[in-house]
Amino acid sequence: MRTIGLIGGMSWESSAEYYRLLNEEVRRRLGGHHCAPSLLLTVDFAEVERLQRTGQWERAGELLADAARRLEGAGAELVLLCTNTMHKVAAAVAGAVDVPFLHIVDATARRLDVRRVGLLGTRFTMEQEFYRERMAAHGIEVLVPDEPDRTLVHDVIYRELTRNRVEPASRAAYRDVMARLVERGAEAVVLGCTEITLLVDQSDCAAPLVDSTRSHVEAAVDLALG
Repeated sequence: MRTIGLIGGMSWESSAEYYRLLNEEVRRRLGGHHCAPSLLLTVDFAEVERLQRTGQWERAGELLADAARRLEGAGAELVLLCTNTMHKVAAAVAGAVDVPFLHIVDATARRLDVRRVGLLGTRFTMEQEFYRERMAAHGIEVLVPDEPDRTLVHDVIYRELTRNRVEPASRAAYRDVMARLVERGAEAVVLGCTEITLLVDQSDCAAPLVDSTRSHVEAAVDLALG
């Protein structure tokens, strides 16, 4: 099995979820005491968040590209970027290494059997084109929440979930946001932020929920075992 390199820390709560899911998936497939050979490099989310907020995406790409190079140098045989939002700079990360880089949108799209999805994520993911364009390349149309729902979804991620706070009121609010997406024609809802599964699950939505984190992990195990 190939050694999986994880660029984490965005936030560490979601990176811990990646680590858990990877090892559970490998044990499910191989049985016994098997787990996933992996390397985790955690960046400081405070620095990444500052670069996001101030629009310094090129600098953020350089920071994460350096992390990818360090993982490859340490023995990683494929690389995952454990965040949806920072796939805005995926080209910089992929271009920094010779080993395979597995894009989270590709992994998620391959597990969809619908043509129109609702998307929840950070404001950057919902409002900028990088996520929607990648989905469109797979023939999938993306609907995002209207305002003020986008602000609500974004603020819950940064003020609560990335700080390990899970509030019942926020769960109820997310249910309403997802219901409105379904009313607009979403055939499924993509949880396009790695922390959102801390807050909601399938019982909170009438349409199928697609967890981008789990999709990314399953695709990584496919590649690592292939």
